[in-house]
Amino acid sequence: MRVYISKYRNHWVSPYTILEKVFFWREIEYDEPLIDKLSNILNPFCIGLQKVLDFVHPKIDYVKIDYWDTWNMDCTLSPIILPMLKQLKATKHGSGYIDLEDVPENLRYTTTEDYDAQETFDFYKDESAKKINCDIHVRYDWALDEMIWAFEQLNMDWEDQYWITRPEIDLTKHEDDEDKAVTPFRWKVKGECDWDGREKHQQRINNGLRLFGKYYSSLWD
Repeated sequence: MRVYISKYRNHWVSPYTILEKVFFWREIEYDEPLIDKLSNILNPFCIGLQKVLDFVHPKIDYVKIDYWDTWNMDCTLSPIILPMLKQLKATKHGSGYIDLEDVPENLRYTTTEDYDAQETFDFYKDESAKKINCDIHVRYDWALDEMIWAFEQLNMDWEDQYWITRPEIDLTKHEDDEDKAVTPFRWKVKGECDWDGREKHQQRINNGLRLFGKYYSSLWD
């Protein structure tokens, strides 16, 4: 796999930005006749400059997938997704909308109407509005934490901790197998596992992956 993705590039230079530099000794008004006229004159040049810069320094989006990358596609993607989720949580400037049924009860409102009403509050108006806004971030952080935890597990052999005794297969050929084309399957050590603990662990992983899929479009900074 080869991935080269450059940062977002914006080569647009506004005519008003240029005019602000030209008339540096005063503040310009965008609707004044002189500024409006000069802006119309400069606009085609600004568009041309943007096209030249877009050609010289285009945004790079190059992805090459090798055939072995899809042998275990989940294993290939997990170590890429995990650090991206961690960086998103550390640098994000906002929080996405998380449905009440996807978070623990202590992070929910009494009613769905109370949750939907958050849109009508001004964050700076009163303490209740601040609390509601804070709860939005808490729910989003909780969902991100569950996604991060799930992908952390997928980047390790998490099942190992639940084996009390590891199973072993008996591959030796016995006397009564002489006339058989395939050696029968036998346990050398049958093994013992905490299946209940493993199942609960797996369910939490599955929920983290479900949240990742459901809120995929909310993974923005």
